Amino acid sequence: MKKPRASFLCGLTVQVLAITVLPLTLLLLLIAFGSVSLHQKDMRALVGERDERAVKAAAAALTSELHHRASNISNLVALAELSDNTTSIRATNDLASDFDGGLAYLDMDGQLITSTSSSDLWNWFTQNKILFASSSNPGPVFSAPILDQTSNKIFVTVSQIIASRNIIVAGAFSPDALAKDTLSTAYPDNAHVTIFLLDPSQQVLFSSGPLSKEKLSHDHPGVREALRGESGTTYIKQAKVEHVVAYSPITPTNWALITEEEWEMVVSPSLQLTQVAPLVVVPAFILTLLALWFVATRIVQPLQKLESKASALAGGNFESIKDPVGGISEIQQLQMELTEMSRKVQAAQEGLHDYIGAITSAQEEERTRLARELHDDTIQAVIALKQRLQLAQTLVKDQNGKQSLKNLEDLAEQTIENLRRLTRALRPIYLEDLGLVTALEMLGRETSQNNHINIEFEKIGQERRLPSEVELSLYRIAQEALNNVVHHAKAKHAVLAIVFNEEIKLEVKDDGIGFTMPKSPTDFARNGHFGLLGIRERADLIGGRLEVQSEAGGGTSLSVQLARPSSLQRGKNIQHPDLS
Repeated sequence: MKKPRASFLCGLTVQVLAITVLPLTLLLLLIAFGSVSLHQKDMRALVGERDERAVKAAAAALTSELHHRASNISNLVALAELSDNTTSIRATNDLASDFDGGLAYLDMDGQLITSTSSSDLWNWFTQNKILFASSSNPGPVFSAPILDQTSNKIFVTVSQIIASRNIIVAGAFSPDALAKDTLSTAYPDNAHVTIFLLDPSQQVLFSSGPLSKEKLSHDHPGVREALRGESGTTYIKQAKVEHVVAYSPITPTNWALITEEEWEMVVSPSLQLTQVAPLVVVPAFILTLLALWFVATRIVQPLQKLESKASALAGGNFESIKDPVGGISEIQQLQMELTEMSRKVQAAQEGLHDYIGAITSAQEEERTRLARELHDDTIQAVIALKQRLQLAQTLVKDQNGKQSLKNLEDLAEQTIENLRRLTRALRPIYLEDLGLVTALEMLGRETSQNNHINIEFEKIGQERRLPSEVELSLYRIAQEALNNVVHHAKAKHAVLAIVFNEEIKLEVKDDGIGFTMPKSPTDFARNGHFGLLGIRERADLIGGRLEVQSEAGGGTSLSVQLARPSSLQRGKNIQHPDLS
């Protein structure tokens, strides 16, 4: 007995699971769990880089504020040099607000002359021999930090000499207030970052954060490096928790800025989510495989087949859309709708084809009627007018009158010639009497003469007469193609050729500017190529196949190929007279 098909499918499922799904799942789990360690290292390095950039930016901000205060002192020196008053300090509110310890004038020995704040503070600076600017160092000078016993605050002075007066201008500010104002944006009060601002003696000028109450040891990582002018990050262990320490120098005063935080506090939620994520991978992976299989076999593949059939339908193949593509019911319904639409389009196209044929026939009949009326009536009337003008010239004695009549005669002759050319365009008489080859040769010759374009005519093979409607359609196609060459191609040379072999082929080539071909002949009208659209319709009416090849700057080649069964042959071989 044959094995049941269900057991075969079951065995196949087990094999697929053992060979494909299970190894992939185990590999995915191994990658997921192994990536946790790599993720921790990457996040550790990422937090270190972030803290280093932050501490550099904070140090740059503090440096900028120190330079700003030094610049304010220089501005105050410039104001004092322009004033004769050295007993009072002229300073704007903005300038004075940068110095919470006040501004002062001192003599060269450091004795107070006048100040904007309490004189006790400046006397305290003098007693502690605070370094002020001197003649050997006339620029802005920052002093070492000193603790004011009265306010229990640490102050730093910046001073500069007024050279013309031998007076020192000095300002005092608190590093603690400076750091609070400058660092509050980058490091909010609720942040878990600890900040230390140290002077060269490792005295703490400012501190904030959860570890700010602890004493900072002299060998704390980053302190010596920052005081040496270096920037960077390092990592230390405290109570089994790893901290990242970032440091950067503050150059004007040789201070050091140190930040410290637990890097895991920044990424801990992400790490927990990463550790839990692998547990969800297995069922999600299996469901994904099932979903992919369903989508591939029931949606993607049928849609791809339907797309190719729709492309064939757009190219005019109405039968391809009828082959079933399978898939979900919505796709099958879509194919049914496309099939019905193709049937209606095909019927409409056939009706339009017949309508265009009728219009074309009516158009040719109207052209023939107009050509006959122009030839039998209008041209004859103009010829009679010309003859009367010739007769009138013999009767007029005045030379001016004769010249005027002569001019009118010439104009009548030109009108006759234009009417005859228009008549030939409306009704190619050579086509009816001498055949297609002679008519095409005369068409090329007239177009070349009237438009100053070198048009070469070629005939290959032995000509045979075709049904009149086929010859007329081929003539009109050549006429429209040459019209495109004259008005659009900007060509200097063109070739008009007719070939009689197994197939009849009419070809027009030029060396003009060319154009970008549409993807489909149905796009001719959308791109403004109405002449090509008319040529295509005429070719369809006689069962011809139109081919157009062109590219920008490479000229254009247009050909119409027509099968030459016995039904198209209506006459014997033709011998043409020499028209040269």
